[in-house]
Amino acid sequence: MTNPRRLESYVCGRWTPGSGQGQTLRDAATGEPVAVIDSAGLDFAAVLAHGREAAGPKLRAMTFHERASMLKALGLALMAQKEEFYAESLHTGATRADGWVDIEGGIGTMLTYASKGRRELPNARILTDGEVEPLSRDTSFSAQHILTPLQGVAVHINAFNFPIWGMLEKIAPTLLAGMPCVVKPASQTAYLTELMVRRIVGTGILPEGALQLICGSVGDLLDHVTEQDAVTFTGSAATGRKLRTHPAVIANSVRFTMEADSLNAAILGPDAVAGTPEFDLFVREVAREMTVKAGQKCTAIRRVIVPRGQIDALVAALDERLAGTAVGLPGDEGTRMGALASLDQRDEVRARIRDLQAAAEIVAGDPDDVRLTSGDAGQGAFMNPVLLHAAKPFEAAAVHEVEAFGPVSTVMPYDDLDEAVVLAQMGRGSLVSSVFTDDPKVAEEVVLGVAPFHGRVLIGNRASAKSSTGHGSPLAPLVHGGPGRAGGGEEMGGIRGVKHYMQRTAVQGTPRLLSAVTGRWIEGAEAQQGVHPFRKSLAELQIGDQLVTATRTITREDVEHFAHFTGDTFYAHMDEASAKANPFFDDRVAHGYLIASFAAGLFVEPNPGPVLANYGVDNLRFLTPVYFGDTLQVRLTCKEINPRENAGHGEVRWDCRVTNQKDEVVAQYDVLTMVAKEWPLPEAAE
Repeated sequence: MTNPRRLESYVCGRWTPGSGQGQTLRDAATGEPVAVIDSAGLDFAAVLAHGREAAGPKLRAMTFHERASMLKALGLALMAQKEEFYAESLHTGATRADGWVDIEGGIGTMLTYASKGRRELPNARILTDGEVEPLSRDTSFSAQHILTPLQGVAVHINAFNFPIWGMLEKIAPTLLAGMPCVVKPASQTAYLTELMVRRIVGTGILPEGALQLICGSVGDLLDHVTEQDAVTFTGSAATGRKLRTHPAVIANSVRFTMEADSLNAAILGPDAVAGTPEFDLFVREVAREMTVKAGQKCTAIRRVIVPRGQIDALVAALDERLAGTAVGLPGDEGTRMGALASLDQRDEVRARIRDLQAAAEIVAGDPDDVRLTSGDAGQGAFMNPVLLHAAKPFEAAAVHEVEAFGPVSTVMPYDDLDEAVVLAQMGRGSLVSSVFTDDPKVAEEVVLGVAPFHGRVLIGNRASAKSSTGHGSPLAPLVHGGPGRAGGGEEMGGIRGVKHYMQRTAVQGTPRLLSAVTGRWIEGAEAQQGVHPFRKSLAELQIGDQLVTATRTITREDVEHFAHFTGDTFYAHMDEASAKANPFFDDRVAHGYLIASFAAGLFVEPNPGPVLANYGVDNLRFLTPVYFGDTLQVRLTCKEINPRENAGHGEVRWDCRVTNQKDEVVAQYDVLTMVAKEWPLPEAAE
């Protein structure tokens, strides 16, 4: 037996041990001491002040692309050290497959945010939200919503079941938003979180104070939160309610996000009878959700809702599959399910099963008779999977209220889809629900019925069997959270998760000053003409650089040639009588794409230059019909410049406005180009 290591908190720029005796944390599978945890003596007000003062200004001074690059470098550095995390993860009772979800899933989430930050956010320090709102007829007074980082600290209080993913999925969007973090992991598995934070700090990639760690109680930390801070919590609803109603959280309207209890449901469609691919997929998914992480997942399937006529077949299939689950030491190659996080957690699950037995009977497994392939049932927190059956689910309140946070699920029958939907709704809000069906009508009815009660809904069928990530896999681009019992919050969801740590503000003023604030040209702001803007590199180009082109008159021959050349002989372009009968046109009209093509012909500078490529248009709208004899002109204005980090080019967004001889706007859109930072290109100059 080795002496357990004493965990330290990383606060105010240094690793700091607690001053108390501490609590001993034990290996979930062997009972051996692993670590001692204690946070006594920490100055929690100073922790928050350090994040606000040391890291906040540095993070806010960075652009989204710089923060994204920081996350990418950090994710790659952690991935290179993953084997160390896997070894430590065994103490939590997790098998390597379980650890993959936590370790590589968490690092992968960080890398996904790094990628999305570079692809979907500008290389700027603020975000514009929505379009400009004109507030006067002459556009001299307008408004733009913007998003700026909160100037406080995000406090993340996490659960024991995912000590790495739970941290990384929260700090990734927080840091990308430009806000420092304080992480408080659940004590039982905090040794794994502490190890990863040590490695993060060791990289030197994050600004000092951007990530702080509290190992142990948070003490009076929440007494010191302000309106600029945010608090997130993952854990029991009871604890979450206490935190949500903390006096400082209420008094300062602190942003609070909770992810709590969740009695997630899986529904077998009436078409998915025994022998169909959907039935087999359903059995596999329920068994997997019961056994991955020993059922200690907030997204695990707790309620299995099945057509009454399929109950016996499903119970038999699940019993057979679960009976083959090898339970034992998580490091053994043959183990398929390891231990629960602690003996106390196992006792808690057994107590909740007894609560469920008031409304359901056990039909597979025995919570007290542990069958192991390795390990000691007296020392490790082992349990075999347990399946219950509630024959009368509408009278069985416990199955919709009690969560046994382990390898436990309850099967219940329904007679029609309306009943299935109501049973799912009786969970009073969950993170995820799933329906397994190959019938589009079943999918529509179930999804529309359960969606208001769930943060995510998975449709499983034969066509997605190989590609589906499954019922219980939260993904970085998708919302993770749910209404009601599940906490009423949202995490991740791609860039939505980033915006949670930013303040939306409506800024009103003249276009010139709004453009200065947003770094984006706005209609009515100043523009400058001179050298063709396509001849300017990013080093020379400025917001508001503008070109007003020569004109071109549209002829019948133009339209007919375009129609025959492209094959687009829609009647409004070719048949005078039919065009006049159309309520939108007075005569034959030019193709919209002909207008866009001729517009390009008017504004493009054809010689080799800084503009390297056109990669698309956004928000293309054809606003006024163009008839034979109409004369077109283009006003092209540099709207936004986004230099790419670590690349020789950047993206430029151009406002393209096409008008006719009456100065009516016939087409409006944004042109997107790649432009060199320098011209001639450095390679060419050499």
